[in-house]
Amino acid sequence: MSRFGRSFRIALGTFAVSGAAIVGLQQLGAQAIAGHNSNAPVNYAADRIELQDKAKRVVLSGNVDITQGDLRVRASRSTVAYTDTDSLKIQRLDATGGVTVTRGNESARGDVAVYDFNRRIITMAGNVALRRGTDTLNGGRLVMDLNSGVSSVDGRSGGSSSAVGGTTSRGGRVSGSFSVPKSN
Repeated sequence: MSRFGRSFRIALGTFAVSGAAIVGLQQLGAQAIAGHNSNAPVNYAADRIELQDKAKRVVLSGNVDITQGDLRVRASRSTVAYTDTDSLKIQRLDATGGVTVTRGNESARGDVAVYDFNRRIITMAGNVALRRGTDTLNGGRLVMDLNSGVSSVDGRSGGSSSAVGGTTSRGGRVSGSFSVPKSN
């Protein structure tokens, strides 16, 4: 076998293993997100809580910590919009200031996050960094659909560039690193 043929087979094998790792990460991520109970009660704590009854919202500020089942949101400030026609129902959660969303060994960081309880979608924007074990994904915006279990990352966040962990995302680029299983 020629040197070129051997190099080509090694490159093809590496590509196949990398592709399998990416598909595996997407499937595991989708299963984990799809398993979230978005009907679970929402618990919250903060340094300060202000109820704005006429506006139908609660403003939490300072070390905000919100949980729903095994999903946790931490931020500097958060606004919770609700309705109270028959019973109190949360409609939307807006979080700002170093937002971190965690579930199990997965975490996502960003400048802002919006959890739309009606659509069951969490959107994070600005300096987004998604981590799962040693795998990383960096971009401008992350959308997690809790109904379908599908997450997507794009590089744009309001048209500006963002820096994450020393990596700069410009012009709609997404960057990351996936672990590849060691071959025998």
